[in-house]
Amino acid sequence: MTGLFRGDGVLAIWNGIAAGKEDEFLHWHVGQHLPERLSVPGFLRARRYVSLDGDPRYFNFYEVRDVNVLTSPAYLERLNNPTDWTQAVVPHFTQTSRTLCNVVASKGHGCGGVVEAVRIDADHQDLLPLVDALAVEPDISGVTLLSRHVAASSATSESRMRSAPDGSSRTILLIEGAKADAVREVSRLVAADDIIERVCGAKPQARGAYQLDFLLDAADLQ
Repeated sequence: MTGLFRGDGVLAIWNGIAAGKEDEFLHWHVGQHLPERLSVPGFLRARRYVSLDGDPRYFNFYEVRDVNVLTSPAYLERLNNPTDWTQAVVPHFTQTSRTLCNVVASKGHGCGGVVEAVRIDADHQDLLPLVDALAVEPDISGVTLLSRHVAASSATSESRMRSAPDGSSRTILLIEGAKADAVREVSRLVAADDIIERVCGAKPQARGAYQLDFLLDAADLQ
């Protein structure tokens, strides 16, 4: 296990949902999808966040034992045999980004109710000093740096239902805290776009603040 996370791997997903389909998405996500995913061996915890100022509207991630869980036969079996309810919901996803990640660094003392998520097309090694700089800030409860796994996310029956190919992120920086304004202020000063560009040579592709909306631990399903 690494820092604030239950495992050494993460599946990070951003998505919007088509107009008029949000209630069904939320019912499906809580009522079937998350429990189904957490029944796969190696899946440890799921979190869903809703946008405060980020785009698209939802940011979801699964903490897994290690990144190999995300290419395991048990998980691929689920992706290639979607339920009827999944088949009714997933075609309405928009702006989907899906990245299989290794947890590179994770520091802090707890999971916050707000996360600033920063997606960057750069080498994660160059961003390690920012993890240390952010982690000592009193309004920040945790900082995690994720790096895209070298293995590509293969096409599956589920991914083919979406209207466009999934996006992906090379490096993801997650900055957590209790209060939205404080998290925004610290992250956009200590890890401002120009600072990120200076340390790694690239400005963020996207960034936004998200509020924790739902959390489910695999142990809760026992």
